[in-house]
Amino acid sequence: MNWIRQILCISLRECRILKMNHIYGFCMVVFPILVMFFFTSLMREGQPIDLPVGIVDLDNTSTTRALVRNLDAFQNSEVVARYPSVSEARQAIQQNQIYGFLYLPKGTTEKLLAQRQPKISFYYSLASITGGSLLFKDMKTVSTLGSAAVGQATMRARGFTDKQIQTFLQPIRIDLHQVANPWTNYNVYLTTMIVPGILMLFMFLITAYSIGAELKFGSSREWLSMADNNIFVALLGKLLPQTLIWLLIVFVYDYYVFGILRFPHPGGAPMIVLLSVLQVLASQGFGVFAFGLMPSLRMSMSICALWGMLSFSMSGSAFPVMAMDSPVQALSWLFPLRHYFMIYQTCVFNGFPLLESWFHFAALTAFTLLPWLVVSKIKNAMLTYVYIP
Repeated sequence: MNWIRQILCISLRECRILKMNHIYGFCMVVFPILVMFFFTSLMREGQPIDLPVGIVDLDNTSTTRALVRNLDAFQNSEVVARYPSVSEARQAIQQNQIYGFLYLPKGTTEKLLAQRQPKISFYYSLASITGGSLLFKDMKTVSTLGSAAVGQATMRARGFTDKQIQTFLQPIRIDLHQVANPWTNYNVYLTTMIVPGILMLFMFLITAYSIGAELKFGSSREWLSMADNNIFVALLGKLLPQTLIWLLIVFVYDYYVFGILRFPHPGGAPMIVLLSVLQVLASQGFGVFAFGLMPSLRMSMSICALWGMLSFSMSGSAFPVMAMDSPVQALSWLFPLRHYFMIYQTCVFNGFPLLESWFHFAALTAFTLLPWLVVSKIKNAMLTYVYIP
């Protein structure tokens, strides 16, 4: 058919443009691959380990030294310094030398042995919420274990059995089951949102740039003439090579994280492939829509950049959308990354059937079809607009 031949001719023209303009090579191949390896290697340990913590031990007894050794033995904490006063330790936190410190006042051991409830304190910085939260957990655990050890020794001396001691010290035993990510691996649930989000940002920008470049370099009429002024054929021919490249990059990412790094994916490979295809098509659809909304290279790329950056906050991976204000919750539906993350979380990560996320699949399909709303405006821009830097 004639329109198929036109699409192929425009696609070959686009391949020459991709080869000549190094922006495409860097933004479609080099930077996405660097992003993949950077974030997966950044969190290769699964979660932060050996976070620097300080000690202010004014008691300096065998009991308090044992507490310090226990804290240092935890995987997330490493005792790197001891300070003579709280003020010096606080300055170390402010200078980013440590994430927190444990304060053991004088008389801690004496009060502990006399069962007079000594008060120990721990200070931590939440400028880094992950580091501060992990240190808080370790310091709270070590203080609880210290008091429990003394209580256990005292009760044993009074003739209590181990079962009675266990019931007294821990009346409620927690049976913890972490679903899907039992290792609490930050790489599993952060990388699988950050990397696709950055890839979608690149897709937004490159799609809008490739269309706007026709206006910038004065080749828009030539582009449309190759399609007999059929904007649908022109867009299909232009985006086809980009789509194939993006699909290749996304599939490489999928194979790397799910095949090599062995990230959990109970949903299986077919669901991953379907989600990846929708990710690429929805991102390109939004890029075309952004240019049609503002037929200007600068303005359309600004919209894409803004939408791509806001997507990380609106996806719900860092802060749950259900805890946001109602208007913000409604706004989150306008971001493709939100739907991608929900489908990944539901159907890939937890293995639920497609029916559980049908609305999010429909939303990504709607993003794919958004160009239908603006194609006439894009055609008019290609024929009549004059590029203004």
